[in-house]
Amino acid sequence: MADPSGRMAGPARMRMLEALAAASAPLSVSALGEAIGVDQPRASRLVQQGVERGFVRREADPDDARRTRIALTDEGRRIARGMRGERREMLTGALAAFTDEERTELARLLNKLADNWQR
Repeated sequence: MADPSGRMAGPARMRMLEALAAASAPLSVSALGEAIGVDQPRASRLVQQGVERGFVRREADPDDARRTRIALTDEGRRIARGMRGERREMLTGALAAFTDEERTELARLLNKLADNWQR
């Protein structure tokens, strides 16, 4: 799913913005990497690219002065919201072909999957 601006393409970068948008507080680079399924060096590169593009910022970790935490900028938050809206529209379009009964069954099966998901 591409960023409408074309400035932050790439699945890992999109996952980075989504993870930061979903987080209740800024994340360390390590925690961010874990959240999006990449190693720490890749997470660091993604953060650097995000900083250069103005989508994320580094801030001091109040608990450990040697570490930084990563947070979305207003622009990064705007892009993350846009991605969610785009996915919602795509899902709505795909579900339009389903009957009410099929949508109910899909919801039941997705709930069953979520209930049995192993982390």
